[in-house]
Amino acid sequence: MIVFPAIDIRKGKCVRLTEGRFDKETIFGDNPEEMAKKWASLGADFLHVVDLDGALAGKSVNLSAIEAIVKSVDIPVQLGGGIRTLENIEELLSLGVSRVILGSVAVKNPNLVREACKKYGDRIVVGIDARDGSVAVEGWGVSGGVEADTLAKQMAEVGVKRIIYTDISRDGMLNGVNVKATARLAKLSNIAVIASGGVSSIEDIKAVKAVESSGVEGVIVGKAIYTDSLDLREALKVAEGE
Repeated sequence: MIVFPAIDIRKGKCVRLTEGRFDKETIFGDNPEEMAKKWASLGADFLHVVDLDGALAGKSVNLSAIEAIVKSVDIPVQLGGGIRTLENIEELLSLGVSRVILGSVAVKNPNLVREACKKYGDRIVVGIDARDGSVAVEGWGVSGGVEADTLAKQMAEVGVKRIIYTDISRDGMLNGVNVKATARLAKLSNIAVIASGGVSSIEDIKAVKAVESSGVEGVIVGKAIYTDSLDLREALKVAEGE
């Protein structure tokens, strides 16, 4: 199982939001590149980066910060936030991003996701962000009009190999991962799922590890490692089965 430290970028800074709300922002660093180096130095195998400005703008915004992160570490980086065209996907992959995460476009233009999967294979990941089982888009501010389970099945049909499932109501709240819903999504879609939202302690890492056999291949950790309620090195050991 992979533990993905999260780096959310807004206006060039490293921040965390609560329940995806831009009016509930905490700044944890002025330099996302240095944060990336920190998590890599502690043993992270993969980074999860989100361009929050891009999520609102509908296109990548913090390109200089993203490129700096990719160049500063020797581990792969997956990136999400406003990626909605094949041209933007190509641009990001050419910068050295290992995987791109498609969110709103998966709801609005599944044919684009199909094309992207044909061209880039498993470098395409779909982010399904849901509140009470209903998908949210446009930086989580708008209902996508579809249930998470339904979208996951649709994405499997167009060739997606991996989904990141975020329970918005738990994101940044430190109140536990929705392990049951994440494992259920993995079983229903029959593709790999990465859990996101709500990690608060090592117990959450253990809980996700316990459903690894259902197809849950990793977990994203954010606020917990920034507030020291979770030790990343300990989380990595649990993920490796130690």
